[in-house]
Amino acid sequence: MQYRSLGRTGIKVSPYALGTLMFATSVGNPDHDDSIRIIHKALDAGINLVDTSDAYGDSEEIVGKALKGRRDDVVLATKFSRPLGEDPNQRGASRRWIMTAVERSLRRLQTDHIDLYQLHVPDPDTDVEETLSALSDLIHSGKVRAIGTSNMLVSDIVEAQWVAERRGLERFRTEQLAYSLLNRGVEREVLPVAQRYGMGTLVWGPLGQGMLTGRVRKGQQTDVIRASFFKTFSDERRLDAVELLIPLAEEAGLPMTHLAMAFTIAHPGVTSALLGPRRMHHLDDLLAGLDVTLTDDVLDRIDEIVPPGTDIGTLDQAYVPAALQRTGLRRRPLEQRAAA
Repeated sequence: MQYRSLGRTGIKVSPYALGTLMFATSVGNPDHDDSIRIIHKALDAGINLVDTSDAYGDSEEIVGKALKGRRDDVVLATKFSRPLGEDPNQRGASRRWIMTAVERSLRRLQTDHIDLYQLHVPDPDTDVEETLSALSDLIHSGKVRAIGTSNMLVSDIVEAQWVAERRGLERFRTEQLAYSLLNRGVEREVLPVAQRYGMGTLVWGPLGQGMLTGRVRKGQQTDVIRASFFKTFSDERRLDAVELLIPLAEEAGLPMTHLAMAFTIAHPGVTSALLGPRRMHHLDDLLAGLDVTLTDDVLDRIDEIVPPGTDIGTLDQAYVPAALQRTGLRRRPLEQRAAA
């Protein structure tokens, strides 16, 4: 395993990391013991970065059980800020919630510190200085080693870096973003800006929510039925691209999963790509591709199918910024429109 630097933190991590959303009873594997075995097998294979979230159901508890006796060998990452109920204060990036959320995560994870504590989604209602101030205090207390973001707009990444520098606060050291053969839009700005600021990047959705497993084919619905709640499986543009990528993988002598994963970590701005296995055989398949390196010829042909900086459709779980979600931020009040 060739370990990589996590930005400028000095922390070394594996190019493939273990995402744990699918270990949550509510959405993935209901067998906790099986999930723990999967975590142990990933660690035995050399994967040392484990990523979870307080919003992943009981995932943190399962990870905590799995890391007993192995905590010091793991770079443990978790996230906060997604809603955890109806209470409007049990979400976001305020100091009040951060201080509560971190204690709850530490308890569930059965540890006294978190190596990477990440803002899961931006909080437009909280000043970034408030957030950075609280997170800086957590670093100074020893409860958190480094801080990061997820799903941030480029403008927000830059603003946070400026605020940290001007106020003498700890900086966000990582960004977690969606990136795959089908979603390359982050190559335009997010990845270059992260590189400019020396940030590490963790990639989620490298298999396109299952589109890049090789099992989802145009005109074949059998594999789609079980996951029909994902609109992305019915996106004709994505299906067309997959039909072009599958023969490319075959010519390269690779399963689609290996092509997709190797593509993401070939970008110089990507530190680690998150594996999201639900069952042991999913992990076995992905581990078999750990040493795959794509040639320039294969990467050139991928560029012809999905041009650099291009998104083909969108991930269903992709973050939608407040400027698009909230009608009040994109429409003038009726009286002002009428007066105009």
